[in-house]
Amino acid sequence: MSTKTPYEKYGGFSTVSRIVMRLYDKLLDDDDVGPFFDDVDMPSLIDHQTKFVSSLMGGPASFSDTHIANAHKGMAIYDAHFDRLKELIQETLDEFSVDQADTDIVLGAFEARRGLLVIR
Repeated sequence: MSTKTPYEKYGGFSTVSRIVMRLYDKLLDDDDVGPFFDDVDMPSLIDHQTKFVSSLMGGPASFSDTHIANAHKGMAIYDAHFDRLKELIQETLDEFSVDQADTDIVLGAFEARRGLLVIR
């Protein structure tokens, strides 16, 4: 009996794409993190994020830590911003009925990369 990855369990790329689009609706509307996206090519960003979240859920595609660090270089991202991002991820995954254990995998993967984004 094979165990499905969260990516497979929730419907693959099309579901992850909907999750990421909903997350960005929330991020853009948020007073704390929304301004980070003012001058960003959103279709490209959503495509990259969909691939990134897919990889976190056990699907194809992945990004190196160097790629992630370079993409966020020079941004004034602090712990409060990162914590807010994680809150919005939790809310979004809850809306899509993702099990908490699977949500914890995604949040843990984001948390593991905090040092690549947050100013110390």
